[in-house]
Amino acid sequence: MEARFKFSFLTWLVFNVANPLIAQWTQTNGQYYGSFSCFAVTPNGTYGTNLFAGTLGGGVFLSTNNGTSWIPVNTGLTATHIISLFANGSNLFAGTEYDGVFLSTDNGASWTQAGLTGLNVNSLVVKDSNLFAGTLGGVFLSTNNGKNWSEVNTGLTNTYVMALAISDTDLFAGTSGGVFLSTNNGTNWTAMNTGLTYTTVLSLAVNETSLFVGTMWGGVFRSTNNGTSWSSIGSGLPIANVNSLVIKESELFAGTNHGVFLSTNDGTSWSAVNTGLDTIVYSIAVNQGDVLAGTAGGIFVYDSSSASWATLNSSLSNTSVGCLIIIAKSLLAGTNSGVFRSTNDGRSWMADSTGLTNASVHDLAASGSNLFAGTDGGVFFSTNDGVTWTKINTGLTNIHVSALAMIGTKLFAGTGGGVFLSTNNGTNWTAINNGLTDTNVGALAILGTNLFAGTWAGGVFLSTNNGTSWNAVNSGLTNTRVYSLAVAGANVLAGTNGGFFLSTDNGTSWNALNSGLKPNAAILSLTINGTDLFSGNSLGGVYLSTNNGSNWVSVSSGLPNTFVYSIVASDANLFVGTYGHGIWRRPLSEMITSVERFSDQLPTRFNLEQNYPNPFNPSTAINYQLPLNSHVVIKVYDVLGREVRELVNESKAAGRYSVEFDASNISSGVYFYTLRSGNFVDTKKFILTK
Repeated sequence: MEARFKFSFLTWLVFNVANPLIAQWTQTNGQYYGSFSCFAVTPNGTYGTNLFAGTLGGGVFLSTNNGTSWIPVNTGLTATHIISLFANGSNLFAGTEYDGVFLSTDNGASWTQAGLTGLNVNSLVVKDSNLFAGTLGGVFLSTNNGKNWSEVNTGLTNTYVMALAISDTDLFAGTSGGVFLSTNNGTNWTAMNTGLTYTTVLSLAVNETSLFVGTMWGGVFRSTNNGTSWSSIGSGLPIANVNSLVIKESELFAGTNHGVFLSTNDGTSWSAVNTGLDTIVYSIAVNQGDVLAGTAGGIFVYDSSSASWATLNSSLSNTSVGCLIIIAKSLLAGTNSGVFRSTNDGRSWMADSTGLTNASVHDLAASGSNLFAGTDGGVFFSTNDGVTWTKINTGLTNIHVSALAMIGTKLFAGTGGGVFLSTNNGTNWTAINNGLTDTNVGALAILGTNLFAGTWAGGVFLSTNNGTSWNAVNSGLTNTRVYSLAVAGANVLAGTNGGFFLSTDNGTSWNALNSGLKPNAAILSLTINGTDLFSGNSLGGVYLSTNNGSNWVSVSSGLPNTFVYSIVASDANLFVGTYGHGIWRRPLSEMITSVERFSDQLPTRFNLEQNYPNPFNPSTAINYQLPLNSHVVIKVYDVLGREVRELVNESKAAGRYSVEFDASNISSGVYFYTLRSGNFVDTKKFILTK
């Protein structure tokens, strides 16, 4: 039981704190896996430095460009849970959970086991030619780069060693029983705990005048006399686990389970610096003057001028994602950087782009073992799950391909020059544009044998003969700039620059269904999951309808304010692809169960519901019910009764409605929202947390 303390603590952080019951939206990872638990830096004559990151589940990753991109470096590294890294000259050491220490002498290109198997190696430091490992079995010393180890625990009455640090000739060990000091390379240890009221030590840091310890739930302590006595320095620091400490010149950073806190006066006072950052921070490091934070959501870099963090998660976290599809449990993403595949709900990704000479991918389609990609460079074809691609553009006179669709063996491509048909898996293409008066085609959909094309300015066109001829089907479609098409049962759905439209008669007529949708937002993406319909818009929102679009409810909490280009649902999750912010995931069960389904019958009474989510950041949905046609006013007030926002002021037909309150430009606090309709007045409280 005791020998598993460190593993249990890290596992609890990752699987309980980092994944709360109300998950809302979370950004999927880039080409890596796991929480970032540690860093190390080595010199690199060409690029300046090699930056290494250890993960809990994905091994070690290397960046040679200050974190702009990362590659895995795990050959020979049989352990994937890395909890400590240390670089000494050309030697790079990795401490693991249960598998001891590994050594690389070639910048991670290859690894060999270097002893201490069966132990959790929580910390590694080098003093002169001595390599020390802090483990759950005490401190071990190697004088030959890990080939041999000896236990150095005399006087170390607590052997659960979480952290090690060196100050001049002194070696400090942080344990679950406080701090210990050795002045003779670990031969003897002395407890140094006077004033240390919280003795589970998770991190250590040293500058010229002070020694700092980060504790479990006890904040930070400082000693100015080499550990002889300690004082708490927690002003402004919440009760938290201080997982990591790092010093950059006069600045002291603390990485905690409540984010990062900064002190510029040796820890006397602290301020939160969490703008743009994931909440839980496992590790902090300094690389070429940059402060880096390792979290469950990737790696972030601190910008001191704006006191904010920017992601360094290369690949999918910063990309624009034009399309998403699911094939046999695999999630495929078409991006402005090629095609990527994930087999674990976006926790890790692999590039599937060899031979894809144009990386801007707008749509993907699959038929059996054949996979097609529509790009700005035409159509590409893969027969091996995207491992390699071949260009197939013969006869494709316009290569700006925005949409793909299939009817049996017939493959259709929507382009900037109309629709093209191939009957031989793209080997040859033929233009099929008779009657298609707008040839800028951005969306395609199939209903039985009917083919629908959504165009940039001409609305929707229908072909009942595989594209031989087309007819405009726009009656009731008051906005003819069509961005997305989908099919639900016998219904055709259209997302336009003017909202959502539904046709129940193959496009003969359309009805606008925008109740609850954000005004003036273009509907860029649509997907259906059973009886549930999801839409993504141009203002950073995702909305859910459980009645074919008659009413919509926002399920956007946590999403960035950017275009939602693509949506797809798996068995358990909804994924959205965004502009510039990669792919985001949210459990379907959370959204479906948290949004009350609308009844087919009219309400029997006025009702103002509690908003969801609550607390919220930055937006929330307010649902209300009207038993009769009436004029409705909904306003938001602060705690002093001052009007903050008017959400609704118009006449409404009897029914159920939802309105979104976006508080992006409002400070945190308690607010109230009030509905007035005739003699009915109701007020509810909600909380904005930023």
